[in-house]
Amino acid sequence: MAKNNLINGSIWDEYSQKVQDRMNHPRYMGEITEEEAKAKGAKLIVADFGAESCGDAVRLYWLIDEKTDKIIDAKFKSFGCGTAIASSDTMAELCIGKTVDEAVKITNLDVERAMRDNPETPAVPPQKMHCSVMAYDVIKQAAANYRGIDPAHFEDEIIVCECARVSLGTIKEVIRLNDLKTVEEITEYTKAGAFCGSCIKPGGHEKRNYYLVDILAQTRAEMEQEKLKAVADAKTAQKSVDLSFDELNIIGKFKAVEDVIDKEIRPMLAFDGGNLDIVDIKNADDGKTDIYIRYLGACSGCSSGATGTLYAIENVLQENLSNNIRVLPI
Repeated sequence: MAKNNLINGSIWDEYSQKVQDRMNHPRYMGEITEEEAKAKGAKLIVADFGAESCGDAVRLYWLIDEKTDKIIDAKFKSFGCGTAIASSDTMAELCIGKTVDEAVKITNLDVERAMRDNPETPAVPPQKMHCSVMAYDVIKQAAANYRGIDPAHFEDEIIVCECARVSLGTIKEVIRLNDLKTVEEITEYTKAGAFCGSCIKPGGHEKRNYYLVDILAQTRAEMEQEKLKAVADAKTAQKSVDLSFDELNIIGKFKAVEDVIDKEIRPMLAFDGGNLDIVDIKNADDGKTDIYIRYLGACSGCSSGATGTLYAIENVLQENLSNNIRVLPI
């Protein structure tokens, strides 16, 4: 248990009064036995979690009403520093009265905010945020034990900054949307890296799988590649526009014909309950482009499909695309 005389004044000032009180006078420290669980007709869940970065560990006890999934009591044992005790004590209190599903939604930030003396001042110094993260993780472990599933079930994203619970997807999206160029800007927008700093670059107090410097560099490189591709695609598209219909390949011709039919011909056929499909397009030996169509609906049985309607379709395509077009019904 923390003692005031073990910490000098300047460092002690970085901890809220609530944290100091819970360090020295935790309300929920202890254990719950099977006998107590049976006496209350509840299920006892015990979960353990340890933080490799500092050697701290916490054991969480839940009494759960299985009919409602509600946590009717919670206690903890903490093996570590005073901040771990204060965070675990706050976490246990936040769990009581909630269902298991509601408790899983409690984050480390919720724990830290609950320990603040005022909303604007952090409860603990940045390097101690990992203690509230440990409280968050033991909740997931307890819920997993109760459900009989893996704790990873509750984590649907890769978390880069454990302190602020900021995911890889969020960081990359914020970089892209706001065209961020520095790690400082990432921190300003997301709070990632604002606490212990381990996620900023290698060498911090806790090894990470992802670092902000690498995510920024990779995302900026992806953005640059996408920009170059967009320019290249635009040039290719413009080149296609500049080509005449007769110079296009079959795919290009199909798209051009389909576009004209959608805009100029299908509305006309639909007025009489008909339609058509483009079956095939071939480049003929005589330099013509043969377009094979199949009539649908009312047009499939219409006598003008081989005369007036056919000539009208062919005329529209020739006027919009090329005089070398020939339309052939199947």
